[in-house]
Amino acid sequence: MTGARGLAILRRKSVALCVAESRGERGPRLERTLGFWSLTAFGVGSTIGAGIFSLTGEVAAHQTGPAVSLAFVLASITCFLAGLCYAEFAAMVPISGSAYSYAYVTLGELPAWVIGWSLVLEWLFSASLVAISWSGYAQAALRDLGVGFPTLLSQAPFALDAQRHLVATGAWFDLPAVALVLACTALMLAGTRTSAAVNAAIVLAKVLALIVLVVVGARYVHPGNWRPFIPENAGGFGQFGWSGLARGAGILFFAYLGFDGVSTLAEDARCPQRTLPWSLFASLLVCTVLYVSVSIVTTGLADYRSLAVADPLYYALSAAHVPLGSVKALVSIVALVGLVSVVLSSIFGQVRIFYSMARDGLLPAALGRVSGARRTPALGTLLTGSAAALIAGVVPLGALGELISLGTLLAFTLVCVGVLVLRRLDPGARRPFRTPWVPLVPVLGAASCVALMLSLPASTWLQLLAWSVLGLALYAAYGRRHARLAVAGPSARG
Repeated sequence: MTGARGLAILRRKSVALCVAESRGERGPRLERTLGFWSLTAFGVGSTIGAGIFSLTGEVAAHQTGPAVSLAFVLASITCFLAGLCYAEFAAMVPISGSAYSYAYVTLGELPAWVIGWSLVLEWLFSASLVAISWSGYAQAALRDLGVGFPTLLSQAPFALDAQRHLVATGAWFDLPAVALVLACTALMLAGTRTSAAVNAAIVLAKVLALIVLVVVGARYVHPGNWRPFIPENAGGFGQFGWSGLARGAGILFFAYLGFDGVSTLAEDARCPQRTLPWSLFASLLVCTVLYVSVSIVTTGLADYRSLAVADPLYYALSAAHVPLGSVKALVSIVALVGLVSVVLSSIFGQVRIFYSMARDGLLPAALGRVSGARRTPALGTLLTGSAAALIAGVVPLGALGELISLGTLLAFTLVCVGVLVLRRLDPGARRPFRTPWVPLVPVLGAASCVALMLSLPASTWLQLLAWSVLGLALYAAYGRRHARLAVAGPSARG
């Protein structure tokens, strides 16, 4: 709603204003250094992480059994439908902020805030979850080398039991996870060009190593571990059977959040109208092929019921009596080095969300201030890194995955809806990439996301509700009055 008398919470930014911001005409400008390969590497790097290295085992053991590979396929189909909608917005509105910025253009300020706040779950919390997974692999590798790690500093002070109740572990905090997040934060402060180069090198090594792992592991697969492929339902929704497959796909949607991260780098990209859509699809294709391949081999190496561990790939190779040595060392390298790129990319994405929201006045301006010769949002980077390190140190792994997936699915749903809304509100706007088969694709994308959301536990919805209430309180206390559109009036809307 763009009229001066419209409801404040529904005031919208115009496409023209967003394009002006992307060119640096209305505020700070980021350095455009990333091309197609760098953007694709970012998408792959931020996607291939805890979803395959840790959550695969959890989902196989508790929801899907060997059909975890099919759950990955279902999640990827949903992701592809949403990706077609993302591509239209990424080419049309080439600014940082991803789904938050798209919602501001289509649905208005309050929905944009809700999505931006949900994206904090996607990026900030995912950096913490992946760091926790990295800590598990690091400690396993140290044990194999005969090096012990202090128990008090090895994990979060609390864990979730089988009934999802918090229980004390006796530890103080997860020191390796905290150390990794802080190291990635320091690399981010070195600048976009440096961190992108490091990320690209890590991603190339990670993809090649996973291919080798699949080829070698396939020789030791026991087909009996795949039977039954979809275990019978254990008596409750989401406990195996078809409902377990649906819930597993909802949880594993977290594993695909990295492809969305490509769109957060719109203002760091060269020729974003052309490179962003193709980078989105390239990263999604690479990740889907690797996810399905690795999950099939993993469940073929070990009984799915035994995979609920922090390092399922490591465990599966050991259970199948694969000659360790170089193969197990390869798993360690893939996990330890590969997960670094996910933490790095997650911090990168969260910083860009804060940057966009601060530029719009919904968060303090300091979070959007670009400083130094490297043109990086230093304060936003420090805040993101510090918060992610704290969460990684004290929050248990199992409490994060489902909540992150729910927040991400909510954002994806509104992006699909946004395509329909903007096609009606501004049908003549320039669209370098157009979502095909509208309204079918956006409707199917939104419906798929909602179906996966509904498959997640009620407790996760309550957590999201509490998180949303906290976000709305912050908006009421600060964002509503300091929003740039509110301060500058209708003329600022483009």
